[in-house]
Amino acid sequence: MIGQILIIRTNITSARILVTFVLIGVILEAVGIFEPISAFAKAGINVPIIGFGASLAKGAIAGVEARGLIGAFTGGLEAVAGGIAAAVGFAFLFALIFHAHTKKN
Repeated sequence: MIGQILIIRTNITSARILVTFVLIGVILEAVGIFEPISAFAKAGINVPIIGFGASLAKGAIAGVEARGLIGAFTGGLEAVAGGIAAAVGFAFLFALIFHAHTKKN
């Protein structure tokens, strides 16, 4: 809902809104307030893209603790690898099933 309001009311592109939501999740996890919000909101914050950003941050933090600086880069990807693989897999499956075409006016 917030993303749709931003699209309608501003000139911000959907890609920038997506990046903004991921960064919000990273920041909430970094300052330690994602978990209390998650306990209150449940799937309302865990499922959307904000939860993805928090998972990236949580993985990066765990990676730094386990492997040092290189863990900052690898930890986040390890934490969200399943979600990324599922997104790529489903995108490929739907590309095979459906035929994309340009919308005609």
